[in-house]
Amino acid sequence: MSADHAGPRPETLLITLTGKDRPGVTSTIFSTLSAAGVVVVDIEQIVLRRRLILGVLVTVPSDWEQLSDAVERTAAELDMTVEIERGTGDNSARPGGRSHVTLLGSPLQAGAVAAVAGRIADAGANIDRIERMARYPVTCIDLHVSGAETDVLRPVLAAEAASQGIDIAVQPANLVRRGMRLVVMDVDSTLIHGEVIEMLAAHAGYQDEVAAVTEAAMRGELDFEESLRARVRLLAGVPVEAVDQVYDAIELNPGARTLVRTLRRLGYRFALVSGGFTQVTDRLAADLGIHYTRANELEVVDGLLTGGIVGEVVDRAGKARALREFAAELGLDVAATVAIGDGANDLDMLNAAGLGVAYNARPVVQQAADTSVNVPYLDTILYLLGISREEIVAADAAEGIVTPAPPV
Repeated sequence: MSADHAGPRPETLLITLTGKDRPGVTSTIFSTLSAAGVVVVDIEQIVLRRRLILGVLVTVPSDWEQLSDAVERTAAELDMTVEIERGTGDNSARPGGRSHVTLLGSPLQAGAVAAVAGRIADAGANIDRIERMARYPVTCIDLHVSGAETDVLRPVLAAEAASQGIDIAVQPANLVRRGMRLVVMDVDSTLIHGEVIEMLAAHAGYQDEVAAVTEAAMRGELDFEESLRARVRLLAGVPVEAVDQVYDAIELNPGARTLVRTLRRLGYRFALVSGGFTQVTDRLAADLGIHYTRANELEVVDGLLTGGIVGEVVDRAGKARALREFAAELGLDVAATVAIGDGANDLDMLNAAGLGVAYNARPVVQQAADTSVNVPYLDTILYLLGISREEIVAADAAEGIVTPAPPV
């Protein structure tokens, strides 16, 4: 569409070029702009299914009509369409809070995106930019939002996420998201699939009884320490070799190694803080390259589990205390910590962290955490930290790690 040459000379021109992507398009259009001596105020470019959308905001030269004609001729030569809009000033973010709103869906329906965008608008906020973080095995979109405080957006969007059946994380857009951080993870049903104590109880013939108590404790219906000591008593007489058998049978949750490997490349530190047992968590830490661990120690006498625990129990308060102590040892503010867990005994830890993530968690935990992830891929948490699937795959490829290609 041609620019309307009538009216006073504007302060800025917004030039939007659309068409088939190919090498040289950006350099060609900027060669045309450079001949007019304009200053670039802002620029955005995306490629969607090999279709280029390039937006350039420039200052207006003395003969802006001549520049408009030149840009239209260049677009025609490139077989692309162009729109030129007159305006004033920059497209700065709205005053007020700035947040990252990250959407996860498998699949991510258009209706869900529409509903989230509507709630953002209702809060008086604006979506300034949209980036795709991943398209496989889940779809993840990151919205840059301004005009409303994070604490205002979070409960509104959490309710909408539950209604739409998607996951949403709302975080302040600040430097903390880009800095080195401490990630503190629960182990049972978070880092690994299943519960170690139930696997051990199977060797004593009490798996069903222990599983029922574990589930009630994770829902917050029982005192954690009391329930743990009661379950451990049922393990009395189990040979210590059973711990080795359980460890060999453990399955990491999908994406666990990718999560740790990727963040370690960036200088992150990791801790396992578990209501489980050091005989397992210490070995997991050594296998994965985890920096810190804190868990309960099963008492062993003459090669048999006694049914007791050595020392204090790592309970709900103990998990939060461990997070703070590890952060202090690293010289980090708790705002620079990420906690991941699924049970009620993780709640204090999740609330203490800068970002608390309920991973496939019980409802009581999802309602209290900053955000919930309900897809079975632990590495989706990387997207919440601003790391895209493409960046993860490229870093792995550089080390010879082959990632399965997504479906076409």
